[in-house]
Amino acid sequence: MARHRPLTIGIAGGSGSGKTSLARTLVEMLGPRRCAWLDHDSYYRDLAHLTPTERAAINFDHPDSLDNALLAGHVRELRAGRAVERPCYDFATHSRTATTLHIDSRPLVVCEGILLLAVPEFADSFDLRVFIDTPADVRILRRLQRDIVERGRTVESVARQYIETVRPMHERFVEPARATADLVLDWRHEPKQWAATVIATLRGMKAANPAARRAAAEA
Repeated sequence: MARHRPLTIGIAGGSGSGKTSLARTLVEMLGPRRCAWLDHDSYYRDLAHLTPTERAAINFDHPDSLDNALLAGHVRELRAGRAVERPCYDFATHSRTATTLHIDSRPLVVCEGILLLAVPEFADSFDLRVFIDTPADVRILRRLQRDIVERGRTVESVARQYIETVRPMHERFVEPARATADLVLDWRHEPKQWAATVIATLRGMKAANPAARRAAAEA
């Protein structure tokens, strides 16, 4: 349990930009005892009450498809030094599972998600706002591979969703939020380089947060 208020980092960018890779690398470099990780995707709303046809019609790239209030509340709890129970989401059925993942408060709390910088509920959630700037062609290729391998999707369904919702929602919400980032990272760099830049930024921050500064200094 962190004795001082943790420092929070929000990592955003388009689908397939590398957000998860950066978050994972930060946890690896800083260590799980100094870093907690929340992903926005785990907070999709439970659609178990809808029919499969109704679920398929949902725009999962719009902010309203996620329980933003719950994630914002969990960030506040972790900042206060209290553990949270993060929901677990089944992308195959578009519903939450009966289990949750216990997340303890740590000196650094890393959150990653496409819409993190665009959602009003998170305006005051992050001490450091990060955006990974990745071209659209690279992002769609990565998304295609992920959705087929990890989520059981077909090429046709991924392509249709990209045209109908992913691209327009990116242009409406994600790209404009880039301007609110404290740090914009170049997609051509490796995750370790991104993480090193984030850690260097944390070291340079003059926020009154001894626990977070100590965690960054020890990385």
